[in-house]
Amino acid sequence: MTANRRTFGKVLFGTALAVCSVVVNPGPTEAVEVGEPAPDFTLPSTTGADISLSDFKGKKFVFLEFYGADFSPT
Repeated sequence: MTANRRTFGKVLFGTALAVCSVVVNPGPTEAVEVGEPAPDFTLPSTTGADISLSDFKGKKFVFLEFYGADFSPT
């Protein structure tokens, strides 16, 4: 029974990812070179409210960290 639940969970997770990739569709992106300002973006914060990079302009230092997908082979 546990194997069936795991399989169902994997199928459900895969389906959710596929649906999100179609619905969200971020569109084309451009590379940012070192020293260039980052483009403005908005994401949900840990409190649930939206927060934008432009909210911090002229107020604080902002550290952006980008990393590869979790669980990817090394």
